[in-house]
Amino acid sequence: MVLNRTYGEQGTNGQLSYQGQHICYTIELPDRNNIRRLSCIPESNYRLQKRVYTKHGEQIGIPNVLHREAILIHPANNAMKELMGCIAPVTTLTGQGTGTNSRAALAKLKALVYGLWQRGDEVFLLIKRAED
Repeated sequence: MVLNRTYGEQGTNGQLSYQGQHICYTIELPDRNNIRRLSCIPESNYRLQKRVYTKHGEQIGIPNVLHREAILIHPANNAMKELMGCIAPVTTLTGQGTGTNSRAALAKLKALVYGLWQRGDEVFLLIKRAED
């Protein structure tokens, strides 16, 4: 999967695709040099893993983020109010770091990722700056 990001003062927006097909949009905190709980995670290629957390239940985890832990893909519609470094899928973008229908977008993303895992595939997330 590829996450193409655009960066703003109030949040980071992205477009997530798989094999060239749009899956959903994403919201994250602004880029603040990977400061824990205040910044989006660095651009890189991450191998996704299934994680279970008390607050969010079973989720898609992003392990091995430099100087970070417990990074998840979970529902949120406002990055500044609801995220502490994680990524939230959304159906539509409404502003920098804001969107709508996050739970529906997450369900769509989970169906894809869990289906790939059930086939025995590894799933990677390449995060990069969107090309102008």
